Amino acid sequence: MPTKSFNLILSNKIPPFKKTVEVDSDKSISIRSFLIGAISLKTSLVKNVLESEDVFSTIKCLKKLGVKIKKKKAKSYLIYGKGLGSLFAKKNTLLNFGNSGTLARLLVGILSTTPNIEIKIKGDHSLNKRSMKKLINLMSKFGALFEPKNKFNFPLKLISSEMPIGINYAAGVSAQLKSAVILAGLNSYGYTKIIEQKRSRDHTENMLLKNKGVIKILFDKSKKIYVSGKKNLDPVKINVPGDPSSAAFFTALTLLNKNSHIRIKNICLNPTRIGFYKLLKKQGAKIKFDNFKNENNELRGDIVVNSCKLKPIKASKEYYVNSTDEYPILFIIAALTKGISIFYGISDLANKESNRIKEMQKVIKQIGVKSYASKDKLKIFGKGTIIAKNKIIKVPNLGDHRICMSSFILGALTGAKTIIKNFETVYTSSPSFLKITKLLGAKFEIQK
Repeated sequence: MPTKSFNLILSNKIPPFKKTVEVDSDKSISIRSFLIGAISLKTSLVKNVLESEDVFSTIKCLKKLGVKIKKKKAKSYLIYGKGLGSLFAKKNTLLNFGNSGTLARLLVGILSTTPNIEIKIKGDHSLNKRSMKKLINLMSKFGALFEPKNKFNFPLKLISSEMPIGINYAAGVSAQLKSAVILAGLNSYGYTKIIEQKRSRDHTENMLLKNKGVIKILFDKSKKIYVSGKKNLDPVKINVPGDPSSAAFFTALTLLNKNSHIRIKNICLNPTRIGFYKLLKKQGAKIKFDNFKNENNELRGDIVVNSCKLKPIKASKEYYVNSTDEYPILFIIAALTKGISIFYGISDLANKESNRIKEMQKVIKQIGVKSYASKDKLKIFGKGTIIAKNKIIKVPNLGDHRICMSSFILGALTGAKTIIKNFETVYTSSPSFLKITKLLGAKFEIQK
């Protein structure tokens, strides 16, 4: 896996294809498996781990906190759990979260209620720019301290709560913040109560459900999660499914590439993760799921896609929470679908690895597609099929893997020469991306 930076130049329009592929394992589940395994009793076994930069950052941080982790074989790891409240590091130890917002929020959640933690925390250049105000405010309710005061981005100093007590939390769209509260609640006295009006990713809850008396979930008009603190956790045993967010790029490529077909095997089909596919099916996309299995409270199966003509996308804000990561590639689909597509409830996209609204507007503008953005809405004036061999798409160093991959797909569909700086950021989530696109017919050059 490359660690040094490199630029990528894509030089062709991908021809029609009919392929079966397997994409990278799910990042969200992989990271959560290690974190929960670390605070469980006995030894956890996680198979088919996503071996990406974000997951390696997770492993490095846990080892600094005293957790023994052993690679058993390819993509299979043993985690020797220390139990709740047992993670520890010397005063002023530095934890580097790299580019991973998931790792940052979830591990801060765990450490905020872990006794005797006084450490320094930071990320890479991109993560250090992202606001952590909501996370800091939530963990402060448990009694954790962050220094300097009134600073809401990394680097920071974290001092854990001396007497953490469960809180009530009205959850928003962020599954990472919800998970941080759940994980902080595990080592707090009493109950932590979370009320979720709109369902977000629930991998954390699913992993914890097998632990009797730890977590209780009720559904009525809203979803209510009750976390009972100070209860031991059983070890994690999981075979990580494929990432539906990684599969989304190849789904888009297939839908818009005439006479093409793809089967993407063993994908996580958790209902909170397939908003992208449901939305596209409403627009006429030829997408189906089959070969269903249920493992560890997670539904998985194959995604089968055939190329077809799509209607313009009308994405209400309800879709955002279950397809957040897929919005950059949705913008590409909208640009290459004739008609006006509208996306609502997207203000949160401005606080990702980059401002994904503005940056994707810049990308599609380079092939002549107009768009209009307000604070919480984006309108794209799609042109339909575009042959752009005479155009150049340039993407600067944004440190944003999903912008890089979305721009690559746009170039592959239009034939525009596509120059993407610091493409290595894709390895944070999808180390197999280039291998798969090459299999599908992409021709590219890597400049180190």
